[in-house]
Amino acid sequence: MQDETPWRKSLLARIRRERPVLLAAILSALAALAAGMNKWVVLVLLLVMILTALFNEAPVLKAEPVEPVEAEPQAPPSRLPDISATLAGLDIPAMVLSDDASVLFQNRAAEKAFGEVALGAHISARLRSPGVLDMVRETIATNAPNQIEHAERLPSERVYIVRSAPVEFQADGEPERFFILSFRDISEVRRIDRMRSDFVANASHELRTPLASLRGFIETIQGPAKNDQKAQAQFLGIMLDQATRMSRLVDDLLSLSRLELKSHIAPDEKVDLVPLLGHVRDSLVPLARDVGVDINLHLPDGKVEVLGDRDELVQVFENLIENACKYGQEGKTVDVWLKNGAGAPVEVSIVDKGPGIPAEHVPRLTERFYRVSIEDSRSKKGTGLGLAIVKHILTRHRARLIVKSEVGKGTDFTVRF
Repeated sequence: MQDETPWRKSLLARIRRERPVLLAAILSALAALAAGMNKWVVLVLLLVMILTALFNEAPVLKAEPVEPVEAEPQAPPSRLPDISATLAGLDIPAMVLSDDASVLFQNRAAEKAFGEVALGAHISARLRSPGVLDMVRETIATNAPNQIEHAERLPSERVYIVRSAPVEFQADGEPERFFILSFRDISEVRRIDRMRSDFVANASHELRTPLASLRGFIETIQGPAKNDQKAQAQFLGIMLDQATRMSRLVDDLLSLSRLELKSHIAPDEKVDLVPLLGHVRDSLVPLARDVGVDINLHLPDGKVEVLGDRDELVQVFENLIENACKYGQEGKTVDVWLKNGAGAPVEVSIVDKGPGIPAEHVPRLTERFYRVSIEDSRSKKGTGLGLAIVKHILTRHRARLIVKSEVGKGTDFTVRF
């Protein structure tokens, strides 16, 4: 049997491949004949369908196999932006550190307190404290929070509670760890604690001295001077002075306590300073005469009114003018100026021509029990609380005390409303 020619092989292959189509065409033709169509028309249509199926085949394109592309593994989203956004709103310094103690973020409060540090730099580039660095290393090593107290000396003395704590997140099964370093400023708390401790110590000392004096004189009167009328009279006079000193001290302490309780309430009563200063001068004339000082008032015409509490303002100017008389008596005069210029604040200046105050003492004059000269203050029967009371009263009146002094030329205390 001879081999089949190529076109015959191709035709047979097409018939086998298109067998379903040819069978459908024959069935359609039989259905058309059964329906009563013209047999010649049906035959022509059948022939067209067979030829179309065998000789007008659409080319079959063989698709090239496409190798699947493996997706690159995506790193889980970091939670650092969430932490940074939260810390940015805090008013305490805070930093975010990595596992190697590199700075990943610092909020605005940290930049203001410690200066800006380059992100990615080690924490030691900004903080040199061995205690803080050791604490950070321990937290990273143990994954446990720690805290210490840390003091900064420059640009100003500040005390912080520094806390380091780990923060962990789970992102697609992978743990992500950061460390938060925060600084809580306790400078004001420490300052108040020191003031309270100093106040108790100073008040105890101030009361102990006259009490010891009283006890000694009482024992002397009961013993060796029991029958000495002259010594008893002398001792009783000293005892009266010491008791009076204690009374003044207690009165001043009570005044301070009352002022602190109402320091946040500003007075709203109108007070005319012209007659008030005249009243204060008149009440201090006997004291001024005893120390050889003249008090000169320089007052404008008309009223000069401020919002205030009259009794407290009397206490302020009595303290200031009495101090000027006692500590500036070498100058022989004390000038009191009341200024009320147009568009300018009301000012009362008490100026003496005494020895003046050294510059290093001026900032501390209003501290409780602070004295430039302890012996000089006690000899003039001062309690060390007068200027502290003045400061508290002026704070309540929303006023300022301005002190200008030059050694050898005198002192100017100005109250500015």
